[in-house]
Amino acid sequence: MALIGTMATLRGQLAQTEGFATALAYADELLRAGSPTQLRVKALALGAAKKVELAGGVFVMEQAYESKVRAEGFFESHRKYIDVQIVLEGQETMELADITTITARGDYNPEKDLLLYEDHPAASLLRMYPGQAAVFFPEDVHMPSLRIGTEAVAMRKCVVKVPVA
Repeated sequence: MALIGTMATLRGQLAQTEGFATALAYADELLRAGSPTQLRVKALALGAAKKVELAGGVFVMEQAYESKVRAEGFFESHRKYIDVQIVLEGQETMELADITTITARGDYNPEKDLLLYEDHPAASLLRMYPGQAAVFFPEDVHMPSLRIGTEAVAMRKCVVKVPVA
């Protein structure tokens, strides 16, 4: 089941594993004003993404992009990694559906750890703001990066990938 909220709220809800401890330590550094991690992410040009290896098989994709219209989005899930998506700047909508309520579109890609799905108009909507995070487990099919309203917003977001135990 997906978890959504501030990092303080999520801290008490996440399993006490090495992977999540690494993700939380990264989040603390990312959200600390003026930290080297925060400055690095804020310096990313729009459209850029950078993979940073952390510890214990955990890594992060640091991203800068413009939020997109829903027609450009897609539902996805992962089998090898749990997503901890942390919003640093901007605001976006994410959609969420349980894997048992949605139809896969194509085959699972193990190299990308990615399975795509057909549209699901009854998905739940989440509004994400700076300092908030969403944790998506393998059963959580999600469509991130969507606009709130009609205007694109510059986003700076980090997706920490925690190996499934």
